[in-house]
Amino acid sequence: MRFAYDFTSLPVILVAAACMAGVVGFAAVLILQSFARTRALLRFGEVKLVSRLESWDAGSRRSLKGVLLVLSLLFAFVALARPQFRNGTRLIPATNLDVVIVLDYSKSMYARDIAPSRIARAKAEVARLIRELPGARFGAVAFAGEPMAFPLTSDGAAIAQYFRQLDPNDMPVGGTATARALEAARELFSRDPKSKDHVRVILLVTDGEDLEGDPVQVAQECATEGTRIDVVQIGGRAPEVIPDVSAEGRVTGFRQDDQGKPLTTELSAEGEAQLAKVAETTGGEIVRAQKGETGIDVISHSLQKMMKEELSEKVETVFAEQYAWPLGLALLLLILEASIGESPRRASARTRALESGLGHVSDKEKEADRARA
Repeated sequence: MRFAYDFTSLPVILVAAACMAGVVGFAAVLILQSFARTRALLRFGEVKLVSRLESWDAGSRRSLKGVLLVLSLLFAFVALARPQFRNGTRLIPATNLDVVIVLDYSKSMYARDIAPSRIARAKAEVARLIRELPGARFGAVAFAGEPMAFPLTSDGAAIAQYFRQLDPNDMPVGGTATARALEAARELFSRDPKSKDHVRVILLVTDGEDLEGDPVQVAQECATEGTRIDVVQIGGRAPEVIPDVSAEGRVTGFRQDDQGKPLTTELSAEGEAQLAKVAETTGGEIVRAQKGETGIDVISHSLQKMMKEELSEKVETVFAEQYAWPLGLALLLLILEASIGESPRRASARTRALESGLGHVSDKEKEADRARA
C-alpha cells in the first residue's frame, strides 16, 4: 500500500500532523468529559448511594459511542490521504534513442597521433558504435567549414557508409564550423516527426575549437529542447603536423604555410574550455582522447547502458486508489454511533404487564403502545 501524497515533503507532513492532532484532541475531549462527569457525581453525593438512584447506567454506551466517533474520524483522515493498493502490472514499451553523429572532417583530422589517422580511426569507431546500438536511429553531419547532413534513419549501415565514403578532401569549404554543424543536427531532429517522443543525443567528434560561431549558444538551445550533447575531443595541446593527403588517399608530404613551415594542429585552452562547456550545458559527457584512443568507445558503452537500463522495456506495478473503503467505513461508524442511544428503549405496556405478573392489558394501553410505535 502507498499514498497519493509524498509524506517526506514538509507541507504534507504538516497537514498529516494536524490531522493526527485533531484525532488525538477529539479523543482527549471525550476522555475529559468522562472525568468531568465522574467528578460531578462525586460532588452530588456518595457513589454507592447515587448509583441506587440511577435507573440506568449509560457510561458504557457513552464510551462505545466515543470510540466509534474517534474511529470514524481516523478513517476519514485515512481516506483523505488517498491510499493506493496494488492492482496488477503493466508493460511500459521501450523508449527509442535517436543519435546524430557530428564528425569533424577538417584537414587537421589527417593528423596521425592516433593510428592510422584521426579521421580513419574515428570513422571505424563510429561504425562500431552504430553496430553496438541495435534499435537506435542515427543521423549524420559531416562538417568542416560547412556541414553536410544525412537524415535520421533506422538503417545504421547507411550512416556508417555515409561517413566511410567521405574524406576531409571532399569538404567543399575548409575550417572548423562546429556551431553550424550542431545547428544542422538540431534541424535534423526538428524535421523528424518521431524525434519529439524519443531520447535525443548529439555526438560531437572533433579535434578543434569553433573558428566561426558560438557552439555554446547552440548547446543552450539544445538543452532547452531536451537534447543532450556528448563530446569526444580528439587531439591535445601538443602540436601535431598535418599530412598532405592526395585524392587517392596517399600521403605526399606535410602541409606547409606560406613561409614553408609545416602546419601543425593543437587544441588551445580556450577551445578545450569551449568544448567542455558545450557538454556541460546539455548535461552531456566529454571524453578526451588519450593513449592512442579516440574515446568514442566510452560514449558507446554509456549509450548501451542507457538503452539497457533507462530506455528498455519495463514492467511497472499499477496502483489504484481505494479511498472509498476507509471513507465508507467512516460513514458506517457514524451511522452506527447515531443509532446507539444513551438510554434504553422504553418497554411496551404488554411487556410491563408481563413483568409485573398481570395477564391483561387494557385497550387504552394498547392504543398508547400503537401511538408510541
